[in-house]
Amino acid sequence: MTRAWSKSDWRNKPRVQMPEYTDEAALQAVESQLSKYPPLVFAGEARKLKKSLAEVSEGRAFLLQGGDCAESFSEFNADNIRDTFKVMLQMAMVLTYGAKMPIVKVGRMAGQFAKPRSAPTETVNGVELPSYRGDIINGFEFTEADRVPDPQRMLQAYTQAAATLNLLRAFSHGGYADVHQVHAWTLGFTDREEAEKYRDMASRISDTLDFMKAAGVTQDNAHTLQSVDFYTSHEALLLEYEEALCRTDSTTGLPVAGSGHMIWIGDRTRQPDGAHVEFARGVQNPIGLKCGPSTTADDLKVLMKKLNPANEAGRLTLIARFGAGQVGEHLPRLIRAVREEGAKVVWSCDPMHGNTIKSSTGYKTRPFESVLREVQEFFAIHNAEGTNPGGVHFEMTGRDVTECTGGVRAVTDEDLSNRYFTACDPRLNASQALELAFLVAEELSSRQETIAAASM
Repeated sequence: MTRAWSKSDWRNKPRVQMPEYTDEAALQAVESQLSKYPPLVFAGEARKLKKSLAEVSEGRAFLLQGGDCAESFSEFNADNIRDTFKVMLQMAMVLTYGAKMPIVKVGRMAGQFAKPRSAPTETVNGVELPSYRGDIINGFEFTEADRVPDPQRMLQAYTQAAATLNLLRAFSHGGYADVHQVHAWTLGFTDREEAEKYRDMASRISDTLDFMKAAGVTQDNAHTLQSVDFYTSHEALLLEYEEALCRTDSTTGLPVAGSGHMIWIGDRTRQPDGAHVEFARGVQNPIGLKCGPSTTADDLKVLMKKLNPANEAGRLTLIARFGAGQVGEHLPRLIRAVREEGAKVVWSCDPMHGNTIKSSTGYKTRPFESVLREVQEFFAIHNAEGTNPGGVHFEMTGRDVTECTGGVRAVTDEDLSNRYFTACDPRLNASQALELAFLVAEELSSRQETIAAASM
Protein backbone atom coordinates (compact mmCIF):
# COMPACT_ATOMS: atom_id res chain seq x y z
CA MET A 1 0.00 0.00 0.00
CA THR A 2 2.77 2.45 0.84
CA ARG A 3 5.92 1.38 -1.02
CA ALA A 4 5.35 3.90 -3.82
CA TRP A 5 3.97 6.57 -1.51
CA SER A 6 5.47 9.43 0.47
CA LYS A 7 3.67 11.80 2.78
CA SER A 8 4.32 14.80 0.52
CA ASP A 9 3.02 13.19 -2.71
CA TRP A 10 -0.30 14.99 -2.30
CA ARG A 11 1.46 18.23 -3.23
CA ASN A 12 1.64 17.00 -6.84
CA LYS A 13 -2.11 16.40 -7.04
CA PRO A 14 -5.03 18.80 -7.64
CA ARG A 15 -6.08 20.40 -4.33
CA VAL A 16 -9.46 21.79 -3.40
CA GLN A 17 -10.95 23.37 -0.27
CA MET A 18 -7.51 24.38 1.01
CA PRO A 19 -6.18 27.88 1.74
CA GLU A 20 -3.54 29.73 -0.21
CA TYR A 21 -1.03 31.04 2.30
CA THR A 22 0.55 34.34 1.26
CA ASP A 23 3.72 34.00 3.36
CA GLU A 24 5.47 30.83 2.17
CA ALA A 25 8.38 31.25 4.60
CA ALA A 26 6.03 31.50 7.58
CA LEU A 27 4.17 28.40 6.40
CA GLN A 28 7.36 26.38 6.05
CA ALA A 29 8.52 27.47 9.50
CA VAL A 30 5.28 26.23 11.07
CA GLU A 31 5.41 22.94 9.18
CA SER A 32 9.01 22.43 10.30
CA GLN A 33 8.07 23.13 13.92
CA LEU A 34 5.08 20.79 13.84
CA SER A 35 7.17 18.01 12.32
CA LYS A 36 9.34 18.04 15.46
CA TYR A 37 6.40 17.81 17.88
CA PRO A 38 5.29 14.44 19.28
CA PRO A 39 2.37 12.84 17.44
CA LEU A 40 -1.02 13.42 19.04
CA VAL A 41 -1.99 9.74 18.73
CA PHE A 42 0.02 6.57 18.39
CA ALA A 43 0.08 3.81 15.81
CA GLY A 44 -0.92 1.12 18.30
CA GLU A 45 -4.07 3.05 19.17
CA ALA A 46 -4.96 3.42 15.48
CA ARG A 47 -4.44 -0.32 14.95
CA LYS A 48 -6.65 -1.11 17.93
CA LEU A 49 -9.41 1.10 16.52
CA LYS A 50 -9.07 -0.58 13.14
CA LYS A 51 -9.47 -3.97 14.81
CA SER A 52 -12.64 -2.77 16.55
CA LEU A 53 -13.99 -1.39 13.27
CA ALA A 54 -13.35 -4.77 11.68
CA GLU A 55 -15.80 -6.16 14.23
CA VAL A 56 -18.28 -3.47 13.14
CA SER A 57 -17.89 -4.47 9.49
CA GLU A 58 -18.76 -8.05 10.45
CA GLY A 59 -21.86 -6.99 12.40
CA ARG A 60 -20.39 -7.79 15.81
CA ALA A 61 -20.09 -4.17 17.03
CA PHE A 62 -21.60 -0.76 16.27
CA LEU A 63 -19.91 2.59 15.62
CA LEU A 64 -20.91 5.79 17.42
CA GLN A 65 -19.10 8.81 16.00
CA GLY A 66 -19.98 12.29 17.20
CA GLY A 67 -18.82 15.69 18.29
CA ASP A 68 -18.34 19.26 17.18
CA CYS A 69 -19.05 20.61 13.74
CA ALA A 70 -15.92 22.78 14.00
CA GLU A 71 -13.85 23.01 17.16
CA SER A 72 -13.34 26.58 18.26
CA PHE A 73 -10.37 28.28 19.92
CA SER A 74 -12.62 30.72 21.79
CA GLU A 75 -15.01 28.04 23.10
CA PHE A 76 -12.22 25.71 24.23
CA ASN A 77 -12.48 24.73 27.90
CA ALA A 78 -12.50 21.58 30.04
CA ASP A 79 -16.23 21.74 30.75
CA ASN A 80 -17.16 21.59 27.06
CA ILE A 81 -14.90 18.58 26.51
CA ARG A 82 -16.32 16.85 29.57
CA ASP A 83 -19.95 17.52 28.61
CA THR A 84 -19.57 16.13 25.08
CA PHE A 85 -17.70 13.08 26.37
CA LYS A 86 -20.40 12.60 29.00
CA VAL A 87 -23.30 12.56 26.56
CA MET A 88 -21.41 10.21 24.23
CA LEU A 89 -20.97 7.79 27.15
CA GLN A 90 -24.71 7.97 27.80
CA MET A 91 -25.50 7.37 24.15
CA ALA A 92 -23.08 4.44 24.03
CA MET A 93 -24.67 2.78 27.04
CA VAL A 94 -28.16 3.03 25.55
CA LEU A 95 -26.91 1.74 22.20
CA THR A 96 -25.06 -1.14 23.87
CA TYR A 97 -28.31 -2.25 25.48
CA GLY A 98 -30.28 -1.97 22.24
CA ALA A 99 -27.67 -3.60 20.01
CA LYS A 100 -26.50 -6.22 22.52
CA MET A 101 -22.97 -5.69 21.22
CA PRO A 102 -19.97 -3.44 21.90
CA ILE A 103 -20.12 0.20 20.83
CA VAL A 104 -16.99 1.69 19.25
CA LYS A 105 -16.79 5.29 20.49
CA VAL A 106 -15.13 7.87 18.24
CA GLY A 107 -15.28 11.60 18.91
CA ARG A 108 -15.15 14.41 16.37
CA MET A 109 -12.68 15.98 18.75
CA ALA A 110 -9.03 17.03 19.14
CA GLY A 111 -8.61 17.87 15.47
CA GLN A 112 -11.91 18.93 13.88
CA PHE A 113 -10.71 22.48 13.20
CA ALA A 114 -11.00 22.85 9.40
CA LYS A 115 -14.20 23.02 7.37
CA PRO A 116 -14.92 22.84 3.63
CA ARG A 117 -17.16 25.61 2.34
CA SER A 118 -19.63 25.83 -0.50
CA ALA A 119 -18.10 29.11 -1.74
CA PRO A 120 -14.59 30.62 -1.41
CA THR A 121 -15.97 34.01 -0.38
CA GLU A 122 -18.98 35.48 1.38
CA THR A 123 -20.59 38.90 1.13
CA VAL A 124 -22.07 40.90 4.03
CA ASN A 125 -23.55 44.36 3.50
CA GLY A 126 -21.82 44.63 0.16
CA VAL A 127 -18.40 43.61 1.53
CA GLU A 128 -16.84 40.44 0.10
CA LEU A 129 -14.25 38.53 2.13
CA PRO A 130 -12.80 34.99 2.12
CA SER A 131 -15.07 32.42 3.77
CA TYR A 132 -14.34 31.24 7.29
CA ARG A 133 -12.67 27.82 6.97
CA GLY A 134 -12.20 26.87 10.60
CA ASP A 135 -10.01 28.21 13.37
CA ILE A 136 -6.97 26.26 12.19
CA ILE A 137 -7.01 28.36 8.98
CA ASN A 138 -8.56 31.78 9.62
CA GLY A 139 -10.76 33.75 12.04
CA PHE A 140 -14.53 33.74 12.41
CA GLU A 141 -14.95 37.52 12.69
CA PHE A 142 -15.97 39.18 9.43
CA THR A 143 -12.91 41.39 9.04
CA GLU A 144 -10.20 41.43 6.42
CA ALA A 145 -7.49 40.75 8.99
CA ASP A 146 -9.33 37.78 10.53
CA ARG A 147 -10.08 36.11 7.21
CA VAL A 148 -6.46 35.98 6.02
CA PRO A 149 -5.15 32.37 6.35
CA ASP A 150 -2.52 32.29 9.10
CA PRO A 151 -0.21 29.25 9.42
CA GLN A 152 0.48 30.08 13.10
CA ARG A 153 -3.04 28.85 13.82
CA MET A 154 -1.85 25.29 13.20
CA LEU A 155 0.34 25.53 16.29
CA GLN A 156 -2.59 26.65 18.43
CA ALA A 157 -4.72 23.84 17.01
CA TYR A 158 -2.01 21.30 17.90
CA THR A 159 -1.79 22.63 21.48
CA GLN A 160 -5.57 22.52 21.91
CA ALA A 161 -5.77 19.01 20.44
CA ALA A 162 -3.02 17.77 22.76
CA ALA A 163 -4.78 19.22 25.81
CA THR A 164 -8.11 17.75 24.69
CA LEU A 165 -6.61 14.29 24.23
CA ASN A 166 -4.94 14.49 27.62
CA LEU A 167 -8.28 15.18 29.29
CA LEU A 168 -10.13 12.55 27.27
CA ARG A 169 -7.61 9.89 28.27
CA ALA A 170 -8.01 10.88 31.92
CA PHE A 171 -11.81 10.75 31.68
CA SER A 172 -11.72 7.41 29.84
CA HIS A 173 -9.58 5.56 32.37
CA GLY A 174 -9.77 7.63 35.56
CA GLY A 175 -13.18 6.48 36.83
CA TYR A 176 -15.37 9.16 35.21
CA ALA A 177 -16.70 6.56 32.74
CA ASP A 178 -18.04 4.28 35.50
CA VAL A 179 -21.07 2.51 34.04
CA HIS A 180 -23.30 3.14 37.08
CA GLN A 181 -22.56 6.85 37.09
CA VAL A 182 -23.24 7.08 33.37
CA HIS A 183 -26.58 5.35 33.79
CA ALA A 184 -27.52 7.67 36.68
CA TRP A 185 -27.07 10.62 34.31
CA THR A 186 -29.35 8.92 31.78
CA LEU A 187 -32.02 8.28 34.43
CA GLY A 188 -31.99 12.01 35.07
CA PHE A 189 -32.93 12.54 31.42
CA THR A 190 -35.78 10.01 31.46
CA ASP A 191 -37.16 11.40 34.72
CA ARG A 192 -38.32 14.46 32.79
CA GLU A 193 -41.98 14.30 31.88
CA GLU A 194 -41.31 14.90 28.18
CA ALA A 195 -38.89 11.93 28.03
CA GLU A 196 -41.22 9.48 29.77
CA LYS A 197 -41.48 7.23 26.68
CA TYR A 198 -37.79 6.28 27.10
CA ARG A 199 -38.17 5.39 30.77
CA ASP A 200 -38.98 1.73 30.12
CA MET A 201 -35.69 1.06 28.35
CA ALA A 202 -33.80 2.96 31.06
CA SER A 203 -35.50 0.81 33.72
CA ARG A 204 -34.48 -2.36 31.90
CA ILE A 205 -30.88 -1.16 31.84
CA SER A 206 -31.16 -0.57 35.60
CA ASP A 207 -32.40 -4.13 36.07
CA THR A 208 -29.44 -5.45 34.06
CA LEU A 209 -26.95 -3.51 36.19
CA ASP A 210 -28.64 -4.73 39.37
CA PHE A 211 -28.41 -8.33 38.14
CA MET A 212 -24.70 -7.92 37.33
CA LYS A 213 -24.06 -6.55 40.80
CA ALA A 214 -25.95 -9.41 42.42
CA ALA A 215 -23.91 -11.87 40.35
CA GLY A 216 -20.72 -10.32 41.70
CA VAL A 217 -19.72 -8.30 38.64
CA THR A 218 -18.68 -4.97 40.15
CA GLN A 219 -16.23 -2.12 39.58
CA ASP A 220 -13.86 -3.82 42.03
CA ASN A 221 -13.42 -6.96 39.95
CA ALA A 222 -14.34 -5.80 36.42
CA HIS A 223 -12.16 -2.94 35.23
CA THR A 224 -14.23 -2.51 32.06
CA LEU A 225 -17.16 -1.22 34.14
CA GLN A 226 -15.30 2.00 34.92
CA SER A 227 -13.16 2.65 31.84
CA VAL A 228 -13.71 2.89 28.09
CA ASP A 229 -11.73 3.04 24.89
CA PHE A 230 -12.40 6.42 23.29
CA TYR A 231 -10.88 7.51 19.99
CA THR A 232 -10.64 10.79 18.09
CA SER A 233 -11.32 11.64 14.46
CA HIS A 234 -11.53 14.59 12.12
CA GLU A 235 -11.73 15.51 8.46
CA ALA A 236 -8.17 15.55 7.12
CA LEU A 237 -8.70 18.77 5.18
CA LEU A 238 -5.61 20.87 5.87
CA LEU A 239 -2.91 18.64 4.41
CA GLU A 240 0.06 20.77 5.47
CA TYR A 241 -0.97 20.02 9.08
CA GLU A 242 -1.59 16.34 8.33
CA GLU A 243 1.76 15.86 6.60
CA ALA A 244 3.67 17.60 9.40
CA LEU A 245 2.18 15.17 11.96
CA CYS A 246 2.60 12.04 9.82
CA ARG A 247 5.07 9.61 11.37
CA THR A 248 6.59 6.19 10.70
CA ASP A 249 5.30 3.47 13.01
CA SER A 250 8.32 1.91 14.71
CA THR A 251 6.52 -1.45 14.97
CA THR A 252 5.42 -1.92 11.37
CA GLY A 253 7.53 0.64 9.51
CA LEU A 254 4.34 2.02 7.95
CA PRO A 255 3.24 5.67 7.90
CA VAL A 256 0.58 6.74 10.39
CA ALA A 257 -1.37 9.99 10.63
CA GLY A 258 -0.38 11.32 14.04
CA SER A 259 -3.16 13.93 14.10
CA GLY A 260 -6.01 11.59 15.09
CA HIS A 261 -6.92 7.93 15.38
CA MET A 262 -9.28 8.08 12.39
CA ILE A 263 -9.31 10.61 9.57
CA TRP A 264 -11.94 11.03 6.90
CA ILE A 265 -12.25 12.48 3.41
CA GLY A 266 -15.16 14.84 2.87
CA ASP A 267 -17.78 14.72 0.14
CA ARG A 268 -16.19 17.79 -1.49
CA THR A 269 -12.62 16.42 -1.45
CA ARG A 270 -13.03 12.78 -2.52
CA GLN A 271 -11.72 13.22 -6.09
CA PRO A 272 -10.00 9.88 -6.91
CA ASP A 273 -6.94 11.68 -8.31
CA GLY A 274 -7.03 14.53 -5.79
CA ALA A 275 -4.66 15.54 -3.01
CA HIS A 276 -6.82 14.34 -0.11
CA VAL A 277 -7.28 10.82 -1.44
CA GLU A 278 -3.56 10.68 -2.22
CA PHE A 279 -2.59 11.51 1.36
CA ALA A 280 -5.15 9.24 3.03
CA ARG A 281 -4.32 6.18 0.92
CA GLY A 282 -0.80 5.98 2.35
CA VAL A 283 -1.42 6.08 6.11
CA GLN A 284 -2.39 2.99 8.09
CA ASN A 285 -5.12 4.67 10.17
CA PRO A 286 -8.77 3.80 9.69
CA ILE A 287 -10.14 6.04 6.93
CA GLY A 288 -13.64 7.44 6.53
CA LEU A 289 -15.13 8.43 3.19
CA LYS A 290 -18.17 10.69 3.02
CA CYS A 291 -20.59 9.54 0.30
CA GLY A 292 -23.14 12.10 -0.87
CA PRO A 293 -25.77 12.08 -3.65
CA SER A 294 -23.17 12.79 -6.36
CA THR A 295 -21.10 9.69 -5.50
CA THR A 296 -21.27 7.33 -8.45
CA ALA A 297 -20.83 3.57 -8.24
CA ASP A 298 -17.78 3.77 -10.51
CA ASP A 299 -16.17 6.48 -8.38
CA LEU A 300 -16.80 4.46 -5.25
CA LYS A 301 -15.18 1.37 -6.77
CA VAL A 302 -12.08 3.35 -7.71
CA LEU A 303 -11.91 4.98 -4.27
CA MET A 304 -12.25 1.67 -2.45
CA LYS A 305 -9.37 0.21 -4.46
CA LYS A 306 -7.19 3.25 -3.81
CA LEU A 307 -7.96 3.59 -0.11
CA ASN A 308 -8.13 -0.10 0.77
CA PRO A 309 -6.31 -2.12 -1.91
CA ALA A 310 -5.75 -5.06 0.45
CA ASN A 311 -9.47 -5.12 1.32
CA GLU A 312 -8.60 -4.99 5.01
CA ALA A 313 -11.58 -5.18 7.37
CA GLY A 314 -11.86 -2.06 9.54
CA ARG A 315 -9.75 0.08 7.21
CA LEU A 316 -12.56 1.89 5.35
CA THR A 317 -15.79 3.38 6.70
CA LEU A 318 -18.33 4.67 4.16
CA ILE A 319 -20.28 7.53 5.72
CA ALA A 320 -23.55 7.98 3.85
CA ARG A 321 -24.99 11.53 3.81
CA PHE A 322 -27.93 12.00 1.48
CA GLY A 323 -30.79 13.77 3.27
CA ALA A 324 -34.12 12.48 4.51
CA GLY A 325 -36.24 11.17 1.65
CA GLN A 326 -33.22 10.63 -0.61
CA VAL A 327 -31.56 7.59 0.96
CA GLY A 328 -33.60 5.17 -1.13
CA GLU A 329 -32.51 6.89 -4.33
CA HIS A 330 -28.76 6.69 -3.65
CA LEU A 331 -27.78 4.13 -1.01
CA PRO A 332 -28.89 0.91 -2.80
CA ARG A 333 -26.65 1.54 -5.83
CA LEU A 334 -23.65 2.12 -3.57
CA ILE A 335 -24.42 -1.02 -1.59
CA ARG A 336 -24.51 -2.93 -4.88
CA ALA A 337 -21.16 -1.45 -5.89
CA VAL A 338 -19.61 -2.61 -2.63
CA ARG A 339 -21.14 -6.06 -3.06
CA GLU A 340 -19.88 -6.37 -6.64
CA GLU A 341 -16.34 -5.63 -5.46
CA GLY A 342 -16.59 -7.93 -2.46
CA ALA A 343 -15.33 -4.99 -0.41
CA LYS A 344 -15.12 -5.08 3.37
CA VAL A 345 -16.47 -1.76 4.66
CA VAL A 346 -18.26 -0.24 7.61
CA TRP A 347 -21.50 1.47 6.62
CA SER A 348 -22.24 4.53 8.75
CA CYS A 349 -25.05 7.09 8.52
CA ASP A 350 -24.42 10.84 8.73
CA PRO A 351 -27.97 12.23 8.94
CA MET A 352 -26.82 15.80 9.59
CA HIS A 353 -25.29 17.23 6.42
CA GLY A 354 -28.13 16.41 4.03
CA ASN A 355 -30.76 17.95 6.28
CA THR A 356 -29.56 21.53 6.74
CA ILE A 357 -32.19 24.19 6.05
CA LYS A 358 -32.68 27.90 6.68
CA SER A 359 -35.26 28.56 9.39
CA SER A 360 -38.00 31.15 9.19
CA THR A 361 -35.93 33.28 11.55
CA GLY A 362 -32.89 33.21 9.24
CA TYR A 363 -30.76 30.71 11.19
CA LYS A 364 -29.25 27.64 9.57
CA THR A 365 -30.75 24.62 11.35
CA ARG A 366 -31.50 20.91 11.11
CA PRO A 367 -34.90 19.49 12.08
CA PHE A 368 -34.66 16.59 14.53
CA GLU A 369 -37.43 14.79 12.65
CA SER A 370 -35.42 14.88 9.40
CA VAL A 371 -32.30 13.59 11.14
CA LEU A 372 -34.28 10.69 12.64
CA ARG A 373 -36.00 9.95 9.34
CA GLU A 374 -32.69 9.58 7.51
CA VAL A 375 -31.41 7.18 10.17
CA GLN A 376 -34.59 5.11 9.88
CA GLU A 377 -34.30 5.02 6.07
CA PHE A 378 -30.65 3.97 6.39
CA PHE A 379 -31.62 1.03 8.61
CA ALA A 380 -34.60 0.06 6.43
CA ILE A 381 -32.52 -0.13 3.24
CA HIS A 382 -29.74 -2.16 4.86
CA ASN A 383 -32.34 -4.53 6.27
CA ALA A 384 -33.87 -4.91 2.81
CA GLU A 385 -30.48 -5.41 1.15
CA GLY A 386 -29.27 -7.89 3.77
CA THR A 387 -26.30 -5.69 4.66
CA ASN A 388 -25.10 -4.29 7.95
CA PRO A 389 -25.99 -0.77 9.14
CA GLY A 390 -22.79 -0.35 11.11
CA GLY A 391 -22.88 3.08 12.70
CA VAL A 392 -24.11 6.64 13.07
CA HIS A 393 -22.22 9.92 12.75
CA PHE A 394 -23.64 13.01 14.49
CA GLU A 395 -22.61 16.64 14.80
CA MET A 396 -23.46 17.24 18.45
CA THR A 397 -22.39 18.88 21.67
CA GLY A 398 -22.89 18.25 25.36
CA ARG A 399 -23.96 21.87 25.79
CA ASP A 400 -27.59 23.02 26.03
CA VAL A 401 -27.53 24.83 22.70
CA THR A 402 -30.50 25.72 20.51
CA GLU A 403 -29.25 25.03 17.00
CA CYS A 404 -31.36 22.09 15.76
CA THR A 405 -35.14 22.24 16.05
CA GLY A 406 -37.40 19.55 17.52
CA GLY A 407 -36.79 16.74 19.98
CA VAL A 408 -38.59 16.05 23.25
CA ARG A 409 -37.73 19.52 24.51
CA ALA A 410 -39.23 20.91 21.30
CA VAL A 411 -36.77 23.59 20.20
CA THR A 412 -38.64 25.90 17.81
CA ASP A 413 -37.46 28.31 15.11
CA GLU A 414 -38.06 31.13 17.57
CA ASP A 415 -35.82 29.43 20.16
CA LEU A 416 -32.77 29.26 17.87
CA SER A 417 -31.48 32.72 18.80
CA ASN A 418 -31.36 31.83 22.51
CA ARG A 419 -28.16 29.74 22.51
CA TYR A 420 -26.91 29.51 18.93
CA PHE A 421 -23.16 29.16 19.48
CA THR A 422 -21.86 27.03 16.60
CA ALA A 423 -18.92 28.31 14.59
CA CYS A 424 -20.26 26.67 11.43
CA ASP A 425 -23.13 24.15 11.23
CA PRO A 426 -25.96 23.48 13.71
CA ARG A 427 -25.37 20.71 16.27
CA LEU A 428 -27.67 18.47 18.25
CA ASN A 429 -27.72 19.44 21.91
CA ALA A 430 -27.25 16.92 24.72
CA SER A 431 -30.97 16.15 25.04
CA GLN A 432 -31.49 15.67 21.31
CA ALA A 433 -28.37 13.51 20.99
CA LEU A 434 -29.44 11.22 23.83
CA GLU A 435 -32.97 10.98 22.48
CA LEU A 436 -31.59 9.90 19.12
CA ALA A 437 -29.54 7.24 20.88
CA PHE A 438 -32.73 5.79 22.40
CA LEU A 439 -34.41 5.78 18.98
CA VAL A 440 -31.40 4.20 17.25
CA ALA A 441 -31.27 1.63 20.07
CA GLU A 442 -34.87 0.69 19.24
CA GLU A 443 -33.87 0.19 15.59
CA LEU A 444 -30.94 -1.99 16.65
CA SER A 445 -33.06 -4.00 19.06
CA SER A 446 -35.69 -4.62 16.39
CA ARG A 447 -33.01 -5.68 13.94
CA GLN A 448 -31.52 -8.14 16.42
CA GLU A 449 -34.93 -9.66 17.07
CA THR A 450 -35.52 -10.07 13.33
CA ILE A 451 -32.14 -11.74 12.85
CA ALA A 452 -32.75 -14.06 15.79
CA ALA A 453 -36.18 -15.06 14.50
CA ALA A 454 -34.78 -15.78 11.02
CA SER A 455 -32.10 -18.06 12.44
CA MET A 456 -34.54 -20.25 14.37
